[in-house]
Amino acid sequence: MTINLKRLCLFVLTLLSPALALAATEAVHEPIDLTNAGIGFAAIAIFVFAYLLVMGEEFIHLRKSKPVIIAAGLIWGMIGFYYTQHGMPELAEHAVRHNFLEYAELMLFLLVAMTYVNAMEERRVFDALRSWLISKGFGFRTLFWMTGTLAFFISPIADNLTTALLMCAVVLAVGGDNVKFVTLACINIVVAANAGGAFSPFGDITTLMVWQKGIVEFWTFFALFVPSVVNFVVPGLIMHFAIPNEKPAASNETVLMHRGAKRIIALFLVTIGTAVSFHNFLGLPPVIGMMTGLGYLQFLGYYLKKTHYKCVSERAGNIESEEDLGNIVAFDIFRPIARAEWDTLFFFYGVVLCVGGLGFLGYLSLVSELMYTDMGATNANILVGVLSAIVDNIPVMFAVLTMNPEMSTGQWLLVTLTAGVGGSLLSIGSAAGVALMGQARGKYTFFGHLKWAPAIAVGYAASIAVHMWINESYF
Repeated sequence: MTINLKRLCLFVLTLLSPALALAATEAVHEPIDLTNAGIGFAAIAIFVFAYLLVMGEEFIHLRKSKPVIIAAGLIWGMIGFYYTQHGMPELAEHAVRHNFLEYAELMLFLLVAMTYVNAMEERRVFDALRSWLISKGFGFRTLFWMTGTLAFFISPIADNLTTALLMCAVVLAVGGDNVKFVTLACINIVVAANAGGAFSPFGDITTLMVWQKGIVEFWTFFALFVPSVVNFVVPGLIMHFAIPNEKPAASNETVLMHRGAKRIIALFLVTIGTAVSFHNFLGLPPVIGMMTGLGYLQFLGYYLKKTHYKCVSERAGNIESEEDLGNIVAFDIFRPIARAEWDTLFFFYGVVLCVGGLGFLGYLSLVSELMYTDMGATNANILVGVLSAIVDNIPVMFAVLTMNPEMSTGQWLLVTLTAGVGGSLLSIGSAAGVALMGQARGKYTFFGHLKWAPAIAVGYAASIAVHMWINESYF
């Protein structure tokens, strides 16, 4: 009986030994605080140097993805070496895999969205819109508000960079040599594009990150619609009276969309609906719905390709056709994919891995305590918006998400708003502003934007006040 009892005990201990070993491992293998160690200081120095190169992209012509990718490799290489030396390589591996998975989800989501936008651009959807605006012969003040309003409502669907470039093309085509109008219209477009992206989960990478993290529900983002409108309208009203009250000559240019353009627009809306449904009703990551939507576009591309020559033959025999044969262009799905903003996607990889590495070393815990405990959530979230005018809002928002401070939904909406619109304070604060400085070179400049920064700051403050007033129930 005693022998059987001993055997039973040994059998139970054998079964439990993996669980006990795992529990012991978890108890011992906690991330080590390396904020005061040489590896921590080296990681900070590497990241700062890499980001200085990113900020100097316009002057040194080095793509922003290159320094952060190298920095990410160096930071995690040092972390891996340290943890291997201390017998805990699996802890570093688990942490970097977690960061990489977060990046992969966002990267694939953005890739599908960029592919649809590029497909619509290739089908001349945006060119047709631009030609329609130019042909109407609107006055400068009317065009100022029309381009701003269109930028505000297009950016929640397309990205703010594409939207800003499209509207700037209209402004340059109509404004010509009128530098004052071009400058003010470009400022208005940047503010509008950034504000429009703030209230939509698809409008900006920062809002997308918050939604995919599951912190704020899809429809809750639309509580930021009115504050976003305020952020756009207030500076616009201040600048309105400085715009020349003139009416340029209209253009007779007509642009026809290529075959399949309307169907691609419809499929993009269906894809968005698929992503939302997968997340809200099936509990799956939105990226699964977006990738399914890419399949929709691939099948449409297959259909357009197979019926291309038949369509050309039919149109060629119909001289009375209202559409020119030039709009029947073969569609290849991989052309829009190849034209995605790969530099931005790789930059995003570097940022996620760099910030994740600094968080693993313990720096984000320090920053979180300093900002969200000592300063308070509201002041910290307002500061995030100001920082995003100097530093790209992607690393700023990813850092906040990695800190994951205890905040109400209202505060998460506030930081989403400020990170989205804070970049409008300076021309270098957002991708839209940087792109327009290149597109309207000599007319829209850093100092031209800076001159109207006080007006933009008034809109920034007003949007925060309106959010805290009308969305009080979320706090």
